[in-house]
Amino acid sequence: MVHLAHLLMKNYHGGHVAIRLALGGCANRPFFRIVAAHNKRARDGKYLEQVGCYDPLPNSHNEKLVGLNIERIKHWIGCGAHVTKPVEKLLGLSGFFPLHPMTITNAERLRKRRALKAETASEEETPGCSTECDQNYLPTILFFQKISHRTSPL
Repeated sequence: MVHLAHLLMKNYHGGHVAIRLALGGCANRPFFRIVAAHNKRARDGKYLEQVGCYDPLPNSHNEKLVGLNIERIKHWIGCGAHVTKPVEKLLGLSGFFPLHPMTITNAERLRKRRALKAETASEEETPGCSTECDQNYLPTILFFQKISHRTSPL
């Protein structure tokens, strides 16, 4: 009987299951899979199950996309899986967990920074242009026109 228990525990090296981010994508274009994996495994290595995905770069509507399989996340948490901080923040923003305290703190800092920036921009208006948007708008349009001329079919 002792030999059987030894064989069963032979491959066990400690650790636990964690729900974490696994990096994918290519250079300068990160993409994350939200996976349930053993904490001793490599970050991008083998995992037990993919339970979601996260695209940190904003799309054309300035949205960062997150897809979650809530039922499977509940299952893994019920099995005793630990949730890492980045995934905990994403689950808090999705409404699965309460909001992470740092998320609230960072939002307040960003709000104060934007208000301060708006005050300084209103005090320091340039005499030639009415706003900063007018200065930045024209080069952007010209840049897109150059690209559209290059890519337009003949």
